Amino acid sequence: MSRKIYVSAKEVAERAGVSRSAVSRTFTPGASVSAETRRRVTEAAHELGYHVNHLARGLMRNESGIVCLIVSEMDTPYRASLVRALTRRLQSQSKVAMLINTDRSDSSVDQALKQAISYRADASIILSGMPDRSITDLCLRSGQRLVLINRDEDRDGALMINLDDQEAARRALSAFLEAGCRSFAFANSEVMTPSLMAREVGFQAAAREKGLEVTVERYGSTTYQSGVVLAERMLEREHRPDAIFCANDLIACGVMDVARHRYKLAVPEDLCVIGFDNIEQAAWSSYQLTTFAQPVEEIAVRAVEWLSDHRPVEIHSHRLGTQLIWRGSVREAKS
Repeated sequence: MSRKIYVSAKEVAERAGVSRSAVSRTFTPGASVSAETRRRVTEAAHELGYHVNHLARGLMRNESGIVCLIVSEMDTPYRASLVRALTRRLQSQSKVAMLINTDRSDSSVDQALKQAISYRADASIILSGMPDRSITDLCLRSGQRLVLINRDEDRDGALMINLDDQEAARRALSAFLEAGCRSFAFANSEVMTPSLMAREVGFQAAAREKGLEVTVERYGSTTYQSGVVLAERMLEREHRPDAIFCANDLIACGVMDVARHRYKLAVPEDLCVIGFDNIEQAAWSSYQLTTFAQPVEEIAVRAVEWLSDHRPVEIHSHRLGTQLIWRGSVREAKS
């Protein structure tokens, strides 16, 4: 036997003995309805299991409340924390998040986004520099509002939220110098998103200003295993570095494990390491990784507030700072 899933407002009106419009007013914030009518309607709705069709209401106002989160590397701790913060913030604004995985570069991504657009998604938030530029084109052509996070892509009408990665890189070099380090390396992935490259370029530039050189190695994606390979490459050198700035914390964890367990180096006595993202694992006792914390909650607040404010706004770009979290992977400054 088939069971009817949805209860209509008309059925609630009939059960409560009121008009269809009275049901609508009861569930419309601020609408005028008597206390008795409200009581009868809410009781009837509870008895029948009625829920307001917010999608239909939104479409009448040309708004669905749906926001696409276009994400790559969803399994990494930092990306998961950002998705969590954004979905919490969207839900607090009565919006619905629709997740689109962009790890694959085939037509399935375009197809998923077109399906979301067919559901009248109001906006999209692109969470990294990895997804192709054509995705932003598709969002804008469909009339969506657009938020770009950690992307080097200046689009009219879109909100751009980026980090001051180069300033963080300068602070990393200063921390190493204060610890007495003299041989520097940067461990990066081959993903080469704008934010990752800004850290690499910023670290090299800061070193050149001091008359120093930086060895750069890139491999794979931004994962722990990439850190393992990168550490082997850097620590096999005749003149191995005594300071490694890593593009993210997962790479840093791989570097530290290889340094200690394969090459028997003590961290931070023989090798200082700094990461980026301040993932949960960075604080584990086995790592105690000095790292830069991204302002995840601030990113989420600024993104969702901008999407929720339909008034004309002048600010379409934010560059946010990071906090250096001191732990045990860098030696104390030499006096």
